[in-house]
Amino acid sequence: MFYRFRLLTVLQFKIVAAVLLFMANTVPAQEVRQVIDVAEVWSGHPVGFHLLSRSNYQYVAFYDAERQMTVGMRPLTSTNWTLTRLPEKIGWDSHNYITFVMDREGYIHLSGNMHGSPMTYFRSEKPLDITTLKRAPMVGEEEIKTTYPKFFNGPAGEFLFTYRSGGSGNGIQIYNIYDPKTRAWKRLLQQPLIDGEGQKSAYPQGPSVGPDGFFHMIWIWRETPDCATSHYICYAKSRDLISWETSTGKKLQLPITFKTGEVVDPVPIKGGAINGNVHLGFDSAKRPIISYHKFDKDGLTQAYNARLEEGHWKIYQASDWDYRWEFGGGGSIVFEVRIGAVTKRSDGKLTQTVVHPKNGSGTWLLDDKTLKFTEKVQVKSRVPASLGKVTSSFPGIQVRQQTDRGNSRYVMRWETLPANRDRPRQGDLPEPSLLKIYEIAPSGE
Repeated sequence: MFYRFRLLTVLQFKIVAAVLLFMANTVPAQEVRQVIDVAEVWSGHPVGFHLLSRSNYQYVAFYDAERQMTVGMRPLTSTNWTLTRLPEKIGWDSHNYITFVMDREGYIHLSGNMHGSPMTYFRSEKPLDITTLKRAPMVGEEEIKTTYPKFFNGPAGEFLFTYRSGGSGNGIQIYNIYDPKTRAWKRLLQQPLIDGEGQKSAYPQGPSVGPDGFFHMIWIWRETPDCATSHYICYAKSRDLISWETSTGKKLQLPITFKTGEVVDPVPIKGGAINGNVHLGFDSAKRPIISYHKFDKDGLTQAYNARLEEGHWKIYQASDWDYRWEFGGGGSIVFEVRIGAVTKRSDGKLTQTVVHPKNGSGTWLLDDKTLKFTEKVQVKSRVPASLGKVTSSFPGIQVRQQTDRGNSRYVMRWETLPANRDRPRQGDLPEPSLLKIYEIAPSGE
């Protein structure tokens, strides 16, 4: 079989080099205790896999070498996997990640391979047993054109699921709740939480519980499939996921729309902000901080941190970069700039991680008052730098890593080509990559 090679651009090489340099400058990581081979997986483009350890078992979901959705399980005392192939195959879309969880009774719930497509949902018929995974219904409405599935727990441990119904530019955000007695789903809210009213779509992060006990949610609107139409960064909070309010406690009527949502920063269309690079953190006083990038007055891409101070969002420019990231179009793109959430260290100081093609890659201390980058700091990497080194000789191949959602000592690793705007590649493709699980020795061992 013959294919055409696809080379990385000079800029992409610089981004990879910056990430590897950042890894090399971190404090040495812990040692690898064990390496467990899983299976050969698809390497033609990146898509999110899932790893979870629970009840003395480890579970993994991935797309195999033939692009088939596959789930594996093993006892933590064994390196032998039981694999179950599900009736779903991935195309070329990097949006179509896989996610799964276990409910309180141990039943497995899995969703994925969805980008403007019918709902894909599987549930096990027996606790802890992937061999009994079967396709199952959810609610049955607003499930024809679905994207971004997410399972999470509510304030009292309720088992919830959210997704977007519709497309980029005309989507609504739906929330379901699961009844373990009847093993059936129903709507948590009788209307969408966020509604673009046929004109826009919200790209949310959260809801996630903050240090103040509230569920916090942030989002950026997008008007069309062109990512350059991302605009207006917004915020809402709730104690019960039913009643929502602004940062100052003003009640929000549902669904939240473009006209009624609280605006943190009215970044205009083509103003340099993008979905996927808007993140929520908190400072030592438990105040929310929203991190993102946009163009400054000179048209250069800068990192910004917006903090809630005395009932108002105060926006701080964190960086002073001489660089403009020009992005646009549809499909999954390669991010040249990445802005992490503000994180509070154990000593109370604030840090922020940035990946930048020219300068600034790494973890930075922030000035508590101005939220501006002050100095780069070394961060103890839990993962050995060797795991970040590409082993394939295929041009442009990159390393993918994801941490176990139930036990952070485990990391899975595989290699793929970068995103290709969800379009098929013509010509040469890499051989399948071997998906491996690494057990990292805990600190102090």
